[in-house]
Amino acid sequence: GVIGYFGAKSGRPEFAAVPHGNGKNTAAVDSVLDELPDHVRPSVPRALKVSAVWLLLWLVPVVALLIAFGQTNVFSQIALFFSKMAMVTFGGAYAVLAYVAQQAVEHYHWVQPREMLDGLGMAETTPGPLIMVLQFVGFMAAFRDPGTLSPMLAGTLGGLLATWVTFTPCFLWIFLGAPFVETLRGNKGLAGALTAITAAVVGVILNLSVWFALHTVFRQTSPVRSYGLSFDMPMLSSVDVAALILAIAAATAIFRFNMGMLTVLGGSCAAGVALRILGVI
Repeated sequence: GVIGYFGAKSGRPEFAAVPHGNGKNTAAVDSVLDELPDHVRPSVPRALKVSAVWLLLWLVPVVALLIAFGQTNVFSQIALFFSKMAMVTFGGAYAVLAYVAQQAVEHYHWVQPREMLDGLGMAETTPGPLIMVLQFVGFMAAFRDPGTLSPMLAGTLGGLLATWVTFTPCFLWIFLGAPFVETLRGNKGLAGALTAITAAVVGVILNLSVWFALHTVFRQTSPVRSYGLSFDMPMLSSVDVAALILAIAAATAIFRFNMGMLTVLGGSCAAGVALRILGVI
């Protein structure tokens, strides 16, 4: 974001945002802004009121958990982690999952890599937004550390808590920032920052793709943390031949034969069930 901001300020064309409608709708946008009712018109008093409401809805449960149970409790950790995630992740569900997979698997040890894959698979094949895979992570975290609660009750509360602290900050950003969006369109520095962030998100999603591919195709990996490098080295002897064949077949169907996504997903699901019944996987 900082690179994009100063790049745009210096006049570099790489960081220039493409105007909506080639700049032809500026007058129409200004007209709409002039006709907005007072309760949605961008203003400092409205921004302060919206911030107060949504900050209370977001932070009161988090602070209450910290006071009641301390920072080491799993519910406090869920509240803090997903609150932080909602603040620092950009680019949609796939960009979010890169951060969640790294922290939930490697730092908190709430889920194993293959379980993270299961959560992604469920999120991809069930109705609703992909980001709901976070509820699965919250469920598993509390399910495995229920304290005095039953594992199922703790897991359910953990999933609900993860959902709450993930989405409440998003409503804060939406209701706070939406009235100012059109007025900020002409800000070159902000447009440049967002352009650079968009480019960085491509790299984040690529990182996620590589991470999921490694843990799908290889059953075991070895962490490498030296010489400034941090990655999982696949163990070639642990290759999952069935998963590798399915991945190659799916990629061929999409890129070579231009088959639809739903067709490929349905065929992959059927193939996976068949392989399970045959005892291959």
